[in-house]
Amino acid sequence: MVGFAIGAVPYNPDGWGPPDSGSAALSVANHPSNVPFAPFSRSEKLGRIADWTRNPPNAARPGSRQGGYHAADSAFDFSGDDSFATRAAEEDSSFRLVDTSAKSHHHNPNRPKFNPRWRFNAQNARSQLPQRRDEEVEARKREAEKERARRDRLYHLNRSQMPQRRESAVFKSSVDIQPEWNMIDQIPFSTFSKLSFSVPEPEDLLICGGLEYYDRSYDRITPKNVRPLERFKSRNFFKVTTTDDPVIRRLANEDKAAVFATDSILSTLMCAPRSVYSWDIVVQRVGNKLFFDKRDGSQLDLLSVHETSQEPLPDTKDDINSMHSLSVEAAYINQNFSQQVLIRDGNKVTFEEPNPFANEGEEVASVAYRYRRWKLSDDMYLVSRCEVHSLVDTNNQRSFLTVNALNEFDPKYSGVDWRQKLETQRGAVLANELRNNGNKLAKWTAQAILAGADMMKLGHVSRVHPRDHFNHVILAVVGYKPRDFAVQINLNTSNMWGILKSIVDICMKQKEGKYVLVKDPFKPQVRIYDVPQDAFDNDYVEEPLPEDEQVQPPVEDAKAGEAEAATTDNFPTEEINNKAA
Repeated sequence: MVGFAIGAVPYNPDGWGPPDSGSAALSVANHPSNVPFAPFSRSEKLGRIADWTRNPPNAARPGSRQGGYHAADSAFDFSGDDSFATRAAEEDSSFRLVDTSAKSHHHNPNRPKFNPRWRFNAQNARSQLPQRRDEEVEARKREAEKERARRDRLYHLNRSQMPQRRESAVFKSSVDIQPEWNMIDQIPFSTFSKLSFSVPEPEDLLICGGLEYYDRSYDRITPKNVRPLERFKSRNFFKVTTTDDPVIRRLANEDKAAVFATDSILSTLMCAPRSVYSWDIVVQRVGNKLFFDKRDGSQLDLLSVHETSQEPLPDTKDDINSMHSLSVEAAYINQNFSQQVLIRDGNKVTFEEPNPFANEGEEVASVAYRYRRWKLSDDMYLVSRCEVHSLVDTNNQRSFLTVNALNEFDPKYSGVDWRQKLETQRGAVLANELRNNGNKLAKWTAQAILAGADMMKLGHVSRVHPRDHFNHVILAVVGYKPRDFAVQINLNTSNMWGILKSIVDICMKQKEGKYVLVKDPFKPQVRIYDVPQDAFDNDYVEEPLPEDEQVQPPVEDAKAGEAEAATTDNFPTEEINNKAA
């Protein structure tokens, strides 16, 4: 058997417990001396094992016999001794518990706490609670009435400070669907999300028009140093459709491609899943060629405002903030802004051919048309007329620019005040515009990519006053690279070309004739209709009604009509009218 060796127990002649640690009798080899006791955790306390010197607490307890024994009188029992508990409490008093729970911002310290303990607390029952049951019920009802009145008061106060909710606009189709039209296909936008198609780099067939240089001083405009928006009534702007373009007709006769369109039409098709308002595009199949056109007076000539907003604008033409009025205002701002940011010193860069839509001696806007060709398949090419608005010299190289303007009409509608946020929170302004005008920004980006522009300039133009839609100021001008901006707004170029390629393939399978693509005003889908050849032709003249059947205006409103006519004449509507070749 293994023996058990008992170590040496030192003797302390001066009292109870082990002797002083410094004595030689207690020293152990290879062990440090005078090392204090370190507890493993805070719950471990230093104490005594036994104490025969203390007075028993039960010595004078009533009912106990003198000299009797009790379990609590043991030298090893410290249940009644609070000396160590007092010391532990003193140590714990230096620690404080921090409350990290969220507290209400509307805490009232004088407000009574209504909880179950308050209800049944005997001390509070006499001072706060009613004595009778029916009085308690009545008091509870009065408190509930006061709380309900307080909530209603706060609700109406917040409602009065917020902008009034706009009436929901009833979207209408951009073109009246005739009974004789035959619907061929119906394509939901959900099928466009998975499409992808890659095209090689395009080639320039021809460049027409002339460009002026961009004025870099507009990049330094801030909301504190604004510039008023000027009007350019003498310069003409052209929005010519595909089949009315003499250059595209010439290229079609030379069999340069099988599909012809403009950049505005292509961008509408490529960004179709982002659109909310209704639009229509006319498709003509002539032989083995396909022409994408727009109707005269189409919505494609105007710019949508707040199209992708959660609360659509009301469709009441009397209001300056209606859908139609804001579209006209946005087109007017965009045209004037694109000419104001140029250096108008007569130094104009001309290209191979002049503007194909301008007459001799006519002053035209700074614009160049790039006729570019893409390869869609081995036997199918696409030719599109793309616009660029200006150019800059960078390292002795000319870079093309596209210039567009975002307009602010009322900060209460958009939710962000540009004058306060543009300088410090430009990202928040752009995010808000992507939420309200996502389709318009995507179309501008697609047009810049199609035109091969090196930079796209976005201006922020606001009204001088929210109720003044004639005078505007330029708050800032920001430049982006088109492909980088497309990634930023989540615009996939491969998906854009995939959508266009699928629509072209569907139209190529049809027989020769005229068709129209119509975006459904209520559902995210596009419909294809087979229409007669004479559809949308304006060759007929509407016969006027006889005088006795015409509605005459009231006599008392004659002066008001004259004032309204004068106001309409002052608005620059002639600047946004399209001019055909």
